[in-house]
Amino acid sequence: MHEDLLLILGLLLIVMLLVMLAQRIKIAYPIFLVLAGLGISLIPGVPVLKLDPEIIFLIFLPPLLYEAAWYTSWNDFWKWKRTIGLLAFGLVFLTSIVVAFASQALIPGFTLAMGFLLGGIVSPPDAIAATTVLKGLKVPKRTIAMLEGESLINDASSLIVFRFALAAVMTGVFSMQEATGQFFLVAGMGVVVGIVGAHIFYAIHRFLPTTPAIDAALTVMTPYILFLSAEHFHYSGVMAVVSGGLFMSFRSHEIFKTGTTRINMTGVWNTLIFVMNALVFVLIGLELPDIINGLGETSVMEGIKYGLIISLIVIFVRLLWIYPVAHVPRWFSKKIRKDPSPGWKNPLIIGWAGMRGVVSLATALSIPVMMNEQSTFPHRNLIIFITFVVIFVTLVFQGLTLPLIIKWTKIDELDPILPSHEQQANIQIRLDNLAVERLNEKYQSNLETNSLVENFKNTIENDISQQQSHLESLETCTNRRNDLHEYHKIMLDIFALQRKELFKIKREKQFSDDEIRKAESQLDLNELKITGNKHL
Repeated sequence: MHEDLLLILGLLLIVMLLVMLAQRIKIAYPIFLVLAGLGISLIPGVPVLKLDPEIIFLIFLPPLLYEAAWYTSWNDFWKWKRTIGLLAFGLVFLTSIVVAFASQALIPGFTLAMGFLLGGIVSPPDAIAATTVLKGLKVPKRTIAMLEGESLINDASSLIVFRFALAAVMTGVFSMQEATGQFFLVAGMGVVVGIVGAHIFYAIHRFLPTTPAIDAALTVMTPYILFLSAEHFHYSGVMAVVSGGLFMSFRSHEIFKTGTTRINMTGVWNTLIFVMNALVFVLIGLELPDIINGLGETSVMEGIKYGLIISLIVIFVRLLWIYPVAHVPRWFSKKIRKDPSPGWKNPLIIGWAGMRGVVSLATALSIPVMMNEQSTFPHRNLIIFITFVVIFVTLVFQGLTLPLIIKWTKIDELDPILPSHEQQANIQIRLDNLAVERLNEKYQSNLETNSLVENFKNTIENDISQQQSHLESLETCTNRRNDLHEYHKIMLDIFALQRKELFKIKREKQFSDDEIRKAESQLDLNELKITGNKHL
């Protein structure tokens, strides 16, 4: 017990050090961790880790999906629902079909049902890898919205394909009509379970006397309960978590009313998701020796050959699918043509961002070892090895080249979207104006008798004036980008100086630590307005 705990803690420490190294050499940490895990696994004497797929699904998948749903813009998701649906369902089914027939023709002894099994495993791209690689790069908002929306529901469609293909292999019977009906039942009822469960947690958060700590703990419990509830009734746990997460995110302003609760939740979830993401990708690399040992009669070179061919198939099918999805609907709908054309650059980036990850590996590992008491599951180890090769090729090759493609295309924002700082200034002006109106309408007598209220109104009016001047200066600025960059650089330098001053104040012991921490938190919020979340 102590040795296992020490091994886990040691692995976590190594993961943290590797992530810091990845940031230093400017490589997206999922790519670096897979490579590092592979390298560590080849060191003599390193313990061989065997991943339990049930643990991967149960421990890692629900919170990762829930967090992705929580930060997905519902407006963007609904706006681009056509493209998202064609990617998350249409592309998954097409990839599964092409991989099924190709693997049947390519691999001796592979049946069509086994081909669909492999297709369902390797068809869904990994959301974490794509968003991590794209973080900090200049990519249109539309691109991010489509990739995030696709990642929310493509796991569900691929797992359903996998489930029916597995049943076909095990029983030798497959009915397309029955499978289609079961697909809509499993996915639809998963959504129902998610919405019902989310309403229950919504009522708990809103109407019971919770605390910030209880609210944070409940949000961690929510995805697990939604997932397990749906799976208990043999419905889609993935769709339950996604639908529940979208609902809770949409109603979050009604549930979490205090800044303390929101800041506390942000800290809890940022830490939880970061650790899970980092650990999952290094575990993928560490799993390889056990996968190779299980190949049996198939040589490693044959497995690599099959894996490379399947990798090329999933890459090219995605690229071939994305262009008709992006342009064909525009030929038939005036409403769609109102949106700016995606051109050739945006589909290329979306198509190249189809990196596979942990869901594919966990799905492959969940294939049962035995068909029945007498016979083993055919080609199980080969399917797992091919899956690893596809993950490795798409994650490392596409992940390392995606930033280069983005820089080469020099893609600009496709839709008329105001820059973030201008949106923030306009939002703040609206909020400040609303505050002034309320003060004038409801608290006029307090303005005359209470100097604190009067000072608050003067501060808001000054803030409105400053924000308006800021927006006007942006409009008249001749070298807007350079001036804004210079302004941000100066502000960050001032914030760093203020932090040093806070440290001096703390050593002087004239003010309480609580008040100093409050001042430091305000500096963090001011810096966050400039840096966004790229340092989180």
